Amino acid sequence: MTLTPFGPIRPTDHLANERTFLAYVRTSLSVMAFGFVISRFGLFLRLFPGGGTVKLPQTNTSEWLGLAFGVFGCLLAVLGVWRYLSTARDLARDQFRPNAMTNVIVGWLTVLLGLAVVASLLRLL
Repeated sequence: MTLTPFGPIRPTDHLANERTFLAYVRTSLSVMAFGFVISRFGLFLRLFPGGGTVKLPQTNTSEWLGLAFGVFGCLLAVLGVWRYLSTARDLARDQFRPNAMTNVIVGWLTVLLGLAVVASLLRLL
């Protein structure tokens, strides 16, 4: 597959690349923080006063789900660095190729984690 030049490089191209990288950083930090909250929520439910009146399943689901979100956040950060460097290299070569497959993979992983959250919440009902 040959790539055709897309025109002269403008500073706005590099600035857009940096904004996208910062969006990856913000998203990965948010996902990791959400994983921490999920992990600690299960602990909170077990230690909550009056929790003896409500029977909760004694599983470590929230800890595993929180860990999954933490790992997913770390992978998003790695992906953000990779995409930033790859795009910067393509801009320097005056050749840019959009990569839709990584977006599809991240989207499906997000759906799977969302389904895991829903399944975990349904167990509490």
